[in-house]
Amino acid sequence: MSRLAQTPLSVLDLAPIRQGGSIRETFDNSVDLARQVDDLGFTRYWLAEHHNIDGIASAATSVLIGHVAGATSRIRVGSGGIMLPNHPPLMIAEQFGTLETLYPGRIDLGLGRAPGSDGATMAAMRRDPYAGVNDFPDRLDELRRYLGDATPDQRVKAVPGQGTHVPLWLLGSSGFSAQLAARLGLPFAFAAQFAPGYLFEALHLYRTQFQPSAVLDAPYAMVGMPLIAADNDDHADYLATTSQQKFLNLIRGRRTVALPPVEALDWTPQERAAVAQNLGAAVVGGPQTVKAGLERFLEETQADELMVVTDVYDHRDRRRSFEILAEVWQSA
Repeated sequence: MSRLAQTPLSVLDLAPIRQGGSIRETFDNSVDLARQVDDLGFTRYWLAEHHNIDGIASAATSVLIGHVAGATSRIRVGSGGIMLPNHPPLMIAEQFGTLETLYPGRIDLGLGRAPGSDGATMAAMRRDPYAGVNDFPDRLDELRRYLGDATPDQRVKAVPGQGTHVPLWLLGSSGFSAQLAARLGLPFAFAAQFAPGYLFEALHLYRTQFQPSAVLDAPYAMVGMPLIAADNDDHADYLATTSQQKFLNLIRGRRTVALPPVEALDWTPQERAAVAQNLGAAVVGGPQTVKAGLERFLEETQADELMVVTDVYDHRDRRRSFEILAEVWQSA
């Protein structure tokens, strides 16, 4: 069997709000896509915490996770991720303890350090601007205590949450979380879907420094990546202009709602290079191009699992992309 055939595939949903669409449409599309990939045999369906971004509707991440989990039957649903420094660890434990109690054995808690927002939004959330820089390991340790078995002298307990042992993942785009995940023996997910530049160094740090734990005997690395599959290469390239426009607007400080695909983009060589850097891990094309691209990516990264984000304008194109991906995967 090929490496692709043996690799679990998962989905990262950025809950995109499209131009001319609505937030309710976004939520309905998330449920529809989750049901589709549940039926197709994907392993996880994760949602990410972002705030004050007009193109992303997953700010209340734990609420949306519960909505998706309640609409699906098998697939694991979780966060990719919850930004730990934005919240008291007790409240995260209570929220995810509730989710785990409602949907036992199906909830993941992926954790990141970034604010998922800008400086003004950080202030509105009452987040300490230095939170997560030095105190992330302490916050993580506190959260793990609330999700683990209670100790006799424990005065504050997460109810629900205590004793649920919700699986924790550390997420990152640099070496910090890779090294911390290695030291604690936790699974690690790298965000190559927007910041692939440090991918190989982070994976190397994680694998070489990994220490076995009660959670894992060996390192387990998942890599997030952009992927757009279509019936042929030309159409896939056309659909990919939606995600290119999104990164281009981020560079320009403009709105980031999903825009319809275009035949050509009006950008400078510097902007084009910057967007290409953000999307450096992307696999875009027809079935054979996608298959070859995934096999090559897996050979290069040795990833234990891939988490795919498909950022296109029309939900029907997103559904078709995952249909093609599943066909490629199951026939590999």
